[in-house]
Amino acid sequence: MTKKTKIGIWMDHSVANLMEYTGNPIVTKTIECNFTHQDKEETLKRSESTMHNKEQGELSDYYKEIAEIIKKYDEVLIFGPTEAKNELYNTLKGDHQYSDIKIEIRAAAKMTDNQQHAFVREYFEGQKS
Repeated sequence: MTKKTKIGIWMDHSVANLMEYTGNPIVTKTIECNFTHQDKEETLKRSESTMHNKEQGELSDYYKEIAEIIKKYDEVLIFGPTEAKNELYNTLKGDHQYSDIKIEIRAAAKMTDNQQHAFVREYFEGQKS
């Protein structure tokens, strides 16, 4: 039996912390969405429609980057305080490339790195895989 690869992803619309679960220590890789608050302000000055289109494009790229990483894992925990986790999940669930990956979604508040690591550790240690 091969060991399952597991990753926890804490995310909101601006940043994702990817934590591969291999035991101790958990190492975090961070991916940031390129659509910043400053971009939003500058684009909004031109038009709300332009701002929304730019934001949607940047979020799509952000989700695609995370989705590429998820392909490498057997089990994925996505958690965080915003709807970003659900938006990412909805883009994955329709794609057959992710059908053999166990993906779980959990609501979570803003957390420190240590709290995120503990959340991932507790989740995967509680799993019977």
